[in-house]
Amino acid sequence: MLEMQMEIDILREAIKVIKKDPGINRKNLNNREKTTIVDALKNRYSLSQLLSILHLSRSSYYYQEATRKKPDKYTRLRVRIAELFAENRKCYGYRRIHALLQREGITISDKVVRRIMSEESLVVTAKRRRKYNSYQGEVSPAVPNLIRSDFHAEQPNSKWLTDITEFAIPAGKVYLSPIVDCFDGMVCAWSISVSPEAKLVNEMGRLH
Repeated sequence: MLEMQMEIDILREAIKVIKKDPGINRKNLNNREKTTIVDALKNRYSLSQLLSILHLSRSSYYYQEATRKKPDKYTRLRVRIAELFAENRKCYGYRRIHALLQREGITISDKVVRRIMSEESLVVTAKRRRKYNSYQGEVSPAVPNLIRSDFHAEQPNSKWLTDITEFAIPAGKVYLSPIVDCFDGMVCAWSISVSPEAKLVNEMGRLH
C-alpha cells in the first residue's frame, strides 16, 4: 500500500515539478529529474525508500545535488534547445538541433547539445521498422551516378536520396518512395502508391 502511494506521489511530482506527460514511465526519468522528485518528496518518505523505488543510487543522488547547486551556464541554451525540439515536432535529434543552433550563431559542441537533450529528456521516439522488400524493378532510365556511394552529408538538406520500397499489407502490396536526408537519415517527405511506377519517384523529384 505504501509503495502504491509512493508511485502516485512520484507521478504527481513528475507532472507538477518537471512538467512531464501524465503517461510518463518513471523508468524513463533521468537522474536529474529523479533527484528533483526525491527532493520534493523526502519530507514524506525516507531517502532510502525514494532512491530504491526510483532506482537511483545514493552516489548519483548526491552528485546531482552538488551539481544543481552550481550555477548552470547553459540555462538559456537549455530553453532554446527545448524550443527547437518542440518546434520541429520532437523529430530532431542532437545533430539537427546542433545545426539549427549554428545557423542562429550559437557556437557550442554537438556533445554538449547531446548531453543537454539527454538531461532534459528530449528524446526522439523511434518508430518500429517493418519488414520490407526493396522493389527491384527498373523504374526509370539509368541516370548519372552523382552520389558515388557517398551517403554522408555535412549539413541538413544538402544531399537527399530516394528509392521505392515494397510493403506487404493484408490488402495487398503498397510501394513507398521516401526522400531521406543523408545528414542524419531523417525522412523529409514521402509518396505512396499501389504500384511501383517510375512516376512515384519522379514525383518526389519534381516536388523537392
